[in-house]
Amino acid sequence: MLRALEEDCGRRPDGSYVFGDVTSDGAIPADRPARAKLVAKAHGVLAGLDVFARVFELCDPSAKLERLARDGQRIAPKDELLRIHGRARALLVGERTALNFVQRMCGTATLTAEYVALAGGRARILDTRKTTPGLRLLEKYAVRCGGGENHRFGLYDEAMVKNNHLDLAGKDLTHVLRELRAKLGDDFVITAEARDEAEALAAVAGGADIVLLDNLTAERMRALCPRMRAAAGARKLEIEASGGITLANLALVAQSGVDRISIGALTHSAPALDLSLYLEPMP
Repeated sequence: MLRALEEDCGRRPDGSYVFGDVTSDGAIPADRPARAKLVAKAHGVLAGLDVFARVFELCDPSAKLERLARDGQRIAPKDELLRIHGRARALLVGERTALNFVQRMCGTATLTAEYVALAGGRARILDTRKTTPGLRLLEKYAVRCGGGENHRFGLYDEAMVKNNHLDLAGKDLTHVLRELRAKLGDDFVITAEARDEAEALAAVAGGADIVLLDNLTAERMRALCPRMRAAAGARKLEIEASGGITLANLALVAQSGVDRISIGALTHSAPALDLSLYLEPMP
């Protein structure tokens, strides 16, 4: 958040934050009080209210904030979400940065909720690592606010064998998976990407916990899922669909027999939700 504020406010030569702007500093007395209210202008799902509030706490530690809604809540036009009393200059300094955070997060939560609703409980909706650099934590939190789940956070918390790994390793999928399991142990989650039926069954044979069916049609997945589960036997196996999934085809994919569906668009293509911060002077 400090770095986001710095984009607007800059730093002094000594490296300290300015937290001001030339317009407000020149036009508004330093001690002028003001109040503001955050209001929804569209239907959606709220995410990032605490992030929004934190921006103003950094700009004005003495500011008084009143939260009127909570993250994960459905919101509608004219809903008042938060009120602030503080220094007028500080409210103007934090306005754009705070809105940038909360509008993006609400957009991600809202889009996620659309996918979750279309899945109808037949499959879980997950995000990917296709996030805005530096904002992954916030964007993945927003996905959860919308009813989705998080895929691995980074390259360190789960293993995922993709096509490039196979090409560069120079080994077949089953071999790579067995070597990974020997190195990482039984408790480490391993996902294997599969582009066709042969790779999907090889992934099961190699002991993958999750098999990601990449860019397969709903019809092909519907036929393949029972075969994969039969090959896994009593071992727990999760099947994931990914690639080319939109709001238009989500319902069909969810009905194909997969357990989970990962969608990069949740974080890389969600439109910001329309919110406004209304400011007025206090007597």
